[in-house]
Amino acid sequence: MALISASILNGDLAHLADVAETVRRSGADALHYDVMDGCFVDNLSFGLPVLERLRPCTKLPIDVHLMIQDPLRFVERFIRAGADLLSFHIESSSDPAQTLRAVQQSGIPAGIAVSPDTPLTLLQPLLPLLRPEDFVLLMTVQPGLGGQSFIPGVLPKIRRLREMFADAGITAHIEVDGGINEITSAQCREAGADYLVAGSYLLGSASPAEAVRLLRGL
Repeated sequence: MALISASILNGDLAHLADVAETVRRSGADALHYDVMDGCFVDNLSFGLPVLERLRPCTKLPIDVHLMIQDPLRFVERFIRAGADLLSFHIESSSDPAQTLRAVQQSGIPAGIAVSPDTPLTLLQPLLPLLRPEDFVLLMTVQPGLGGQSFIPGVLPKIRRLREMFADAGITAHIEVDGGINEITSAQCREAGADYLVAGSYLLGSASPAEAVRLLRGL
């Protein structure tokens, strides 16, 4: 069954504790916390102080997605602030193998995020470093802004990545993020994704619990 991570960027930003409680009641598995620095992507969002204050408000795992230029510089600080999963972009300026190891050494699941236009060949040298609890986050929209439409061209990429995992004997996870709803979630699950990030579809629903059920394909 797919793990559902709810993107709080699409919630009421003035009441994040209430958003976290809505997510908990919906039956989703985690909170997705997008960090944008205005450099790697043309947008700004949450930082360390907000995460530190959100952490005591919920027992749900917090899935932190670093869309920042130099993630290695901030890995330890975001983990201390409360990240339970931490992903960074392979396109960033930090050395990806070094950044991956830094997250892994903390003892939490590490994720390598890949933008829609980035070839999977860049991942090849990193695949042997992935543990079963780690994941690759395939963006199904361009990183930076919520509410974008799903890019169908990423579906073959999900299938190819699952094949790459199988060929390398890897049992890591595939997360998808962007434009995920009841239709695109089914397409992504069929292609091989098992972690789904949903924002506006889940938090904008009249029944978040029903939205979670549909995202899981139940």
